[in-house]
Amino acid sequence: MKLLSFTALFLALFGAANTHAADVGNGALLYRAYCTQCHGKNGDGWGVNAATMDVLPKDHTDTQEMITRTDADIFKAIKEGGKAVSKSNLMPNWDANMTDEEIKDLVAYVRSVCCSKEGS
Repeated sequence: MKLLSFTALFLALFGAANTHAADVGNGALLYRAYCTQCHGKNGDGWGVNAATMDVLPKDHTDTQEMITRTDADIFKAIKEGGKAVSKSNLMPNWDANMTDEEIKDLVAYVRSVCCSKEGS
C-alpha cells in the first residue's frame, strides 16, 4: 500500500512539474526580442533582415500555411532551428536562449498571430 501511495504521489508531482499553461503575453515579449528582426513586427515575414535573405522568413500571419504546422513542428523549429524541420538553415536554434516553457509561450503567441483572424 505504501508503494502504491508513493507511486501516486510521485506521478502527481512529476506530472505537475511538467505542465505549463502557455502565456501568450510572455510569448509576445519573446517574439519581439527574438523574432521580429526576421519575421517582422506583425509576423508577416518582412523584418529588417528579410531584405538580405535568399529565403524569406515564414509569414506567421498566413493562416492557410500555418494551420498545416503542428504546435510540435513550431516548437521544434524554434528550439532546434529551421534545418531541424527541413526549413531554412538561417533560422537559428533558440534552445540556448529560451527554456521549453518560454518556447511553449512563443508557440502560443505564433498561433494567436496566425489564427486569431480565422473567425473573422
